[in-house]
Amino acid sequence: MEEKWWQQAIVYQIYPGSFQDTGENGIGDLRGIINRLKYIQSLGVTVIWLNPIFESPHIDNGYDVSNYYAIDPIFGTMKDVDELLNEAHKLGIKVIFDLVLNHTSDQHPWFQEALKGRDNPYRDFYIWSDPKPGGQLPNNWASFFGGSVWEREPLGDQFYFHLFAKEMPDLNWNNESVQQEIVKIAEYWLDKGVDGFRLDAFIHLDKAEGFPDVEAKDGEIVLAEEYYSNLENVTDYIADVARILRKKKPDIFILGEAASADVEMARRYSDPKNEACDTVVSFRFFPMDESHKDTRLPVNMQREKLDIAAFKEIMSEFQVGLEDIGGPTLYWNNHDMARMVSRFGDVEKDRDNSVKMLATLMYLQKGIPILLNGEEIGMKDLERSSIYDFKLPNEQFFREKALELGYSEEFVLHQLNAKSINASRGVMQWDTSEYAGFSIVPPWSGVNIEPSYTVEMQEKSDTSILNYYRQLLKYKKTPLFTKGQFKLLETNHQLYCYERTLGDLTALICCNFDSKEETMIDARLAKLPYNVLIENENNRIEGDTIALAPHGAIVIVFEKEPTNKN
Repeated sequence: MEEKWWQQAIVYQIYPGSFQDTGENGIGDLRGIINRLKYIQSLGVTVIWLNPIFESPHIDNGYDVSNYYAIDPIFGTMKDVDELLNEAHKLGIKVIFDLVLNHTSDQHPWFQEALKGRDNPYRDFYIWSDPKPGGQLPNNWASFFGGSVWEREPLGDQFYFHLFAKEMPDLNWNNESVQQEIVKIAEYWLDKGVDGFRLDAFIHLDKAEGFPDVEAKDGEIVLAEEYYSNLENVTDYIADVARILRKKKPDIFILGEAASADVEMARRYSDPKNEACDTVVSFRFFPMDESHKDTRLPVNMQREKLDIAAFKEIMSEFQVGLEDIGGPTLYWNNHDMARMVSRFGDVEKDRDNSVKMLATLMYLQKGIPILLNGEEIGMKDLERSSIYDFKLPNEQFFREKALELGYSEEFVLHQLNAKSINASRGVMQWDTSEYAGFSIVPPWSGVNIEPSYTVEMQEKSDTSILNYYRQLLKYKKTPLFTKGQFKLLETNHQLYCYERTLGDLTALICCNFDSKEETMIDARLAKLPYNVLIENENNRIEGDTIALAPHGAIVIVFEKEPTNKN
């Protein structure tokens, strides 16, 4: 397999509105990112991925695009984009943009034209259906944002399809004109100097012909992923676009969001033979144990625990199944998920060690690390102070029912903070000033005030999370951790241990999920020369035994014994 630059990449996801405000309006902007490029470079990052910055009504935080050729004024100007690209490239940092393929805003000129009638040339840019007899919905499919996927057009008698909010109508990828327009958009940004794209929600581009109902109770609206996720035409749609873009820019990086993809689907989308994505992000990494949840309350509103045994199995499947094509993407969190330390670590008792452990476990595996801005200083979920500060589907029922059952307001707040759409979108914590150095005015999303978990304070400590990340990512770039073969080891339930082997070198990576000490025996420790490459606090090696501290992590590199030539 031909080696590509992105196989050595370390990606840093920036949620622009939460990174750095220079406009004094409480919203992060492009100028703020430009001002922080040297900090980003200091992490060892080689690529930045920006969440959408295109013109948008912001029904869904910029994923409802009204103009793909314009920058939303809240983020800056086209001149700022040009400067960002130029300055990032000078520092050896590539830039990829979020490209929304599945839908547009209902304010996009294409949809505004489509609403003018069935004969309008843009009508077929979107998906339409006549009602069932009696004016009923075309089928019983549910939107991811609640309610039906169908919305009646304002002035006509048809329904248009929207998998997300009703203000975000889905594009019709069966129409070649749609594909051609998407190519034009992508080529425009490639000409600007963008190095690639993260393809949002691309697995939904194909919908089942005829829109068949899902088996359900009469009148019930239900999710129907088997009819609008990962269908057979998706790979061809992406490949048709990608082939054209690769002719224009052979080294383009195409990262796909394939939320529900298992390892077979991930391979189908990212196998070079299929000419679609270079790699994809799957949300399947994190199987959760829900046995502790109270079934009298909505289970999707309650915090989850990682099912460690299932996690090991799934991670190994992705490592082995994608090994020959570069490995999977490696991540713990993103803008749609809770932050890693709040979801998988120990915020209250062992925050620093648990963040370092999680990073070591994930990022030294084979594949492409994708960090969410702020994780490198151990940022936790944005915390609201009142149970009435949330706007979530089913939130009112959950709150009232929990209180009725005798749960405390503290319990309710703890659950809602984890499930908030803005959990991971709290603003970047730069320093110890009033708004953590993000702005001089109150931030749009809120801010956690935690002096110890700011860039300013962590720069001062050699043992900080920030400096641990820098060291870890430096090792990640070495051949052992980019090319080495992966092997998951059998251990007790709470340990996640694996090897990476390349030539005469073998790295043993041992990580402890438990809040108490765990041990791992390896006879090689008493037989072979080794060195400890990196570790977090309070681990010990005694003879052939590794004693891992609570949330401990250690990386040991063995060298093979020289062969005697007698």
